[in-house]
Amino acid sequence: MELSAVLIPAVEGGYVAFNPETGTTTQGKTIEEAIANLQEATELYLEEFPLTIAGRPLLTTFQIPAHV
Repeated sequence: MELSAVLIPAVEGGYVAFNPETGTTTQGKTIEEAIANLQEATELYLEEFPLTIAGRPLLTTFQIPAHV
């Protein structure tokens, strides 16, 4: 099963990893560690709550006016 991963640099270092299909979130010191942790967390989540949605999330961007 192929799922999505969104990685965001963490303020304290490392990365926060988020899976939008399930809502699972974790972190790791490196990208590889964050993805491995997310894979494990998502597998555990799916054992209890099987995925019932079809398709992948749409990732896009939007802008907010900058306030100086």
